[in-house]
Amino acid sequence: MLTAGQRHDITCAEALIDGYNSEYVIADTSYDSMALIESITQRGAVPVIPPRANRRDSRTYDAHLYKERHQVECFINKIKQYRRISSRFDKLAVRYMGFLSFVATIIWLR
Repeated sequence: MLTAGQRHDITCAEALIDGYNSEYVIADTSYDSMALIESITQRGAVPVIPPRANRRDSRTYDAHLYKERHQVECFINKIKQYRRISSRFDKLAVRYMGFLSFVATIIWLR
C-alpha cells in the first residue's frame, strides 16, 4: 500500500492487517494504540508492539520475536540506498511501485 508522504502510517493500519492470516502482528511503537491492539486481538493474532514510553499502563510484548523486525528494517535501508526511491522522484504511484519492485528484485538477486 502506497500512501502520501505526509500521512501517518497508522491511518491505514487496519487496511494492512485486513486479510492478514498470521499468528503474530509485529509492528513499531508508532502503531501502539488500543484500538489497533484490540482489533488485532479480535482477529485471533497476538500483537507484538512495544508500548510507548509515555503510556500510563504498560503492557508486555515478546521482545525476542520483536527482534525479527530487524530484517525488515535492514531491507528498507538497502532500498533507500537508491536515490530514486529515497527521494520519490516519480510522481505516479504506478511508476514508483514499479521501480520499487525492480530494486527489490536487484537486491534479492545479489
